[in-house]
Order: sequence, then C-alpha cells, then structure tokens
Amino acid sequence: MTAIATPQRRQRGNSMLKTKIADPSRPGSLAHSARAKRWQELLRCFPDLAEMRVLDLGGTPASWRSAPVRPAHVVTVNLDPRAARQSEQGITPVVADACTLSLPGNLSAERFDLVYSNSVLEHVGGHHRRQQFADTVHAHGTHHWVQTPYRYFPVEPHWLFPGLQLLPFRVRVAVSQHWPHGHIPRSGRAQATRHVQEVELLSLTEMRSYFSDSHIWIERLAGLPKSLVARK
Repeated sequence: MTAIATPQRRQRGNSMLKTKIADPSRPGSLAHSARAKRWQELLRCFPDLAEMRVLDLGGTPASWRSAPVRPAHVVTVNLDPRAARQSEQGITPVVADACTLSLPGNLSAERFDLVYSNSVLEHVGGHHRRQQFADTVHAHGTHHWVQTPYRYFPVEPHWLFPGLQLLPFRVRVAVSQHWPHGHIPRSGRAQATRHVQEVELLSLTEMRSYFSDSHIWIERLAGLPKSLVARK
C-alpha cells in the first residue's frame, strides 16, 4: 500500500532536503563543506587574520561566533537593527547601509586591514548600488575578500531551483510563490515579486568590472564554478 504524502510529511521532507544541502551549520551538508573550503582559502590568503581589524559588510556578530578564526576586532555593517543587539567583546555592530557607508565616531577615519563580505553583493540592488558597494570596499580596506554566488551555476542558491536565475521574471515569481526548498519562503505574489527583485546574481565579467585590480578566485563545486571571490 502506498503511503500518502501528507502536508506534514512533505514539509519535513522539504526541511530535511534543505538541511542536507544548504545548511552551513550542519556537518556533511554541501553548504558546510563549501564554507569550510572557503575558510581554508581565506586563511591561506590571510594567515594573520587573527591579528587583523576587519570590516564585515552585510555580516552579523553571530556569524563570527562560530568562525574558525576570530580576528582581533570586527566591525559588522548591517541594515537590520536586530544585528546591533548581538554585540560582544571584539565585535562592534553598526546599523548602516554598506553602499553609502558612514561609520560613527572613531571608526569613521579608520582604514581596516581587511574588508570582508559574504553573499551580499547580489542583494544590494542594481549596477549603481553595486558600484557604490565596491567603492566602499576599496575606500575602507587595505585588503578585501568579497564573495558572491556565480550567475551560471546550474542551481540558483537562494531558491535551490535549477536554472531559476535564467528564467523570465514572471516565471521566477511563480516559482518563488510555490517552490518549498530554498532559503526564500513561499509567499503571495507581491512578496514573491519583491524577493525576486532583490536577488541579482553576477557574472565573472561583472565581478571583474567592480574589482578590476583584484584577483577573482572561482570557487567550484563538482568542477563547476559556484561562486566568485574578489580578493586583494
């Protein structure tokens, strides 16, 4: 007798699939493995990270608590005011727009050892905002590490849907309304439209245009380019 897939069973199955693939905190998941390899490369490029003062554009204090290496001091910049309530020793959260960044007090004149950003550039909104973001990176750091998903990886990383980024806009909205597996929750048409509008994956050529003096490291999964990192 065939078991009936109840909504509860489908929800559990969807959650398990997402956890096994896309949960970076779960050992054995693809996301956890990719993040570990990315950290290895970061530490290879910046072996003195523990002694650095780091500006994290788009990050949160919580993301640094589980980091393999904690820098000497981290300033996180995030639009979400909830991130400011996560402050702890060695980490200073700032609520601000990374594209038009104005740091408060003594931080305003500081040039950091490293400007770091992980999966933020694709969310800032359009070419002008991406250029502003890149200008912030160049203005505030001696070195930088800016990562963003690659547009032409076969699976779109926010929805975990094959080729979603290459489909017409209205189709992407329809998928966002109904597809249960990714980081983006299913929602009504208006919210799904906003979700689709807020994600613009970059090509290698675009990444090089914003970081022309940087080395672009191509992170691969199963031999395929998965994400791009501008580093200097």
